[in-house]
Amino acid sequence: MADAARATAPPHHGSLPDEITMEILVRLPPKSLLRYRAVCRAWRSATSTRGFLLAHHALQPALPLLYGYNFVGDEVQSLDIIPFHQRAGAGQPQLQLQPVARLEQDSDFHHLEACCDGLLVLSFRNTSVRDWRFAVCNPATRQYAPLPLAYGSGVEYSLLGMYPHIPTGDYRLLMYRASALMHGELVPAAAQDGSYIFTLGSGQPPRHIGFLDAEVLTYTFGSLLFRGSLHWHPPGNMIMVFDTTTELFRQMRAPVVPPGHAKLFQMDEMLGMSGFNDAATTIDIWVAQDYENGVWACKYRVEFSVADLTPRFGKFDESSWAVVVPWDGDVLLLVNFGEWLLQVDIEGKLVATFHRRGLGPANLGLKQTLVHHTFFPTLEGYVANSLPFI
Repeated sequence: MADAARATAPPHHGSLPDEITMEILVRLPPKSLLRYRAVCRAWRSATSTRGFLLAHHALQPALPLLYGYNFVGDEVQSLDIIPFHQRAGAGQPQLQLQPVARLEQDSDFHHLEACCDGLLVLSFRNTSVRDWRFAVCNPATRQYAPLPLAYGSGVEYSLLGMYPHIPTGDYRLLMYRASALMHGELVPAAAQDGSYIFTLGSGQPPRHIGFLDAEVLTYTFGSLLFRGSLHWHPPGNMIMVFDTTTELFRQMRAPVVPPGHAKLFQMDEMLGMSGFNDAATTIDIWVAQDYENGVWACKYRVEFSVADLTPRFGKFDESSWAVVVPWDGDVLLLVNFGEWLLQVDIEGKLVATFHRRGLGPANLGLKQTLVHHTFFPTLEGYVANSLPFI
């Protein structure tokens, strides 16, 4: 009876009913939610609590990412962060490419490196001093901060992946560090080569964890965070796995795919891998039916004719790429021909085309968040709603 009374009672003055906040507003995209916050103080207050923001983040879709450079002539002017969205009313999952953020490339040249829980890690080069660094940003809140990591100054840090460390609630970067040849001479590193962990906002230098074999992971097509572990597929028939709780490495079996063309992805709750031949006319899509024991099955073999596409879209060459991305419980295929991006279904049929120069695959998924992270203001150079966001 008391529960029924509470359910039918009008909300307190200045508050909102739970049906609105936790059933409607919590499901809005971040940009729409920010607009609704401007309606009144009650709406802003109800949608600004940490509990609401965590629930809102949990309900956001994890959208595969592309990045795109914008040119004026031959000069790069900005970088777009582009998640895939489904075009409204489409019978098939046709995509639209609408950026969620644009970063100025005037003095700093940015490149997308990693993504986790709506946070992006970028590498950037200040063109005036030719020095590479890392930065972290949140496209939804337009927060940006350089990271205090030397990159290209006697030692090089290669970013292997980003992850939440569940026991502490920290966000951490897994990196590989090696001595570098600078200005014609070998500059000795103060610390050992090998794998390092850097905790965002800790104020501490990266922590050495050893494992020199991680150097091979710097040549892979990025990492995939799946079931609380980072995964890579280096050359060979094994997958390297890093448990983000224990922060230890292990290996698991991988399917046999053509060398150099294997890419990992997540499809629903399963680990997937794609591999294609050099001509990109056949793409095999595998899923781990038994993840713990490394048992894989070939789910699809997609065949399409490059010869039929070449007259219209140009030559498929070394600059072209093909990726399999998860979509609505299944997968779709994206193929790049020069300035064209083609969407191909699992039957090998052309579904949609996009003409845009400077697109690249990120092999990352963006699950946007408006959650406030305390590490941002602790980082020197932190800005919000300012350059390099434009």
